[in-house]
Amino acid sequence: MSLIEFETEDRRSNPVDTIEHIAAINDWSFERSADDEITIAIGGGWCDYHVSFSWMEDMEAMHLACAFDLKVTEPRKTEVMRLLSLVNEQLWIGHFDLWGKEGVVMYRQTMLLAGGAEPNAAQVEGLLENAIESCERYYQAFQFVVWAGKPAQEALDTVMFETVGEA
Repeated sequence: MSLIEFETEDRRSNPVDTIEHIAAINDWSFERSADDEITIAIGGGWCDYHVSFSWMEDMEAMHLACAFDLKVTEPRKTEVMRLLSLVNEQLWIGHFDLWGKEGVVMYRQTMLLAGGAEPNAAQVEGLLENAIESCERYYQAFQFVVWAGKPAQEALDTVMFETVGEA
């Protein structure tokens, strides 16, 4: 049941087509596994990111999931969950999750395109930019927790430390 009754236009194109076009223009490696899904590989400062866009037609939403190569072992899962909570408190858009079975940290965000709205290049770029910037900013904190055995708060404090001036 709709809360507001009004006529909507039919969607002119599949929003994933727009993302594929942007990936091709930027010469990014991508794979279109289905009509409603595309995965793009993007190099970052710390690692390569695997960004998946999924069009969920029934919800009229474009879902972005950005994963990086960092396997969370069972003994570190609780501390990674603490770090996720601390990091997510700081984010205005999107959030980090831990996919339990796979042990993978993932950044997720969704863009609603209700009523037949079409995504434009600026919207897709903003969605992607926010995902990569968030992953780049917090990647080392996840590494400190997983590989160095640091507590969540210490790992976050370390990556949030900003230097001022020049030596």
